[in-house]
Amino acid sequence: MSEVKISAEPRTEFGKGGARRTRRAGKVPAVLYGHGEKPRHIALPAREFAAAIRHGGMTQVFNIEISDGSAALALPKAIQRDPIKETFEHVDLLVVRRGEKVTVEVPVQLVGEAARDTLIMHESTTLAVLADATKLPERLEASIEGLEAGSHVTAGEVKLPAGVELAADPESIIAVITVAPTQAAEGAGEAAEEAAPAAAEA
Repeated sequence: MSEVKISAEPRTEFGKGGARRTRRAGKVPAVLYGHGEKPRHIALPAREFAAAIRHGGMTQVFNIEISDGSAALALPKAIQRDPIKETFEHVDLLVVRRGEKVTVEVPVQLVGEAARDTLIMHESTTLAVLADATKLPERLEASIEGLEAGSHVTAGEVKLPAGVELAADPESIIAVITVAPTQAAEGAGEAAEEAAPAAAEA
């Protein structure tokens, strides 16, 4: 994951009114914290921040240059969005250091095709891993190639890039392969047809 340089301004207005004025100015209210430092309230350019999040999600590393001359390397920890406007309401940013290992939730993408007439249930769309804060994978891939109904994929079966360790329970389920509904219905129908004559003879 490459770093994204982004400018920021110190934020001196707080509360709902201050946050609204910040958003009206085309900025996102945010707070920087971590490593025992006093939380710093900043404002990020909304358009640039949104573009970076669309690309890198919660594993995007930000190289933040603040107008007061300070700087910080940070990861998004929590993002509040407006459910209707889909705009960013507030962002919590965790300060990290180069070479530091952090635990993050990385998106998991299913790849390959399971056996015919099956249904894939994607039970967990993210996986907790431990990795260098500046070398986080954008996503992980879990193969379902050729899997038959009744099979499943666990966290421990997901291949991880070099330098990335699993932080989740290796037995946690990522995906489950089941019989497709139409096939299950047909099977039940056939069973019912076979049972009907037997019931009539009885």
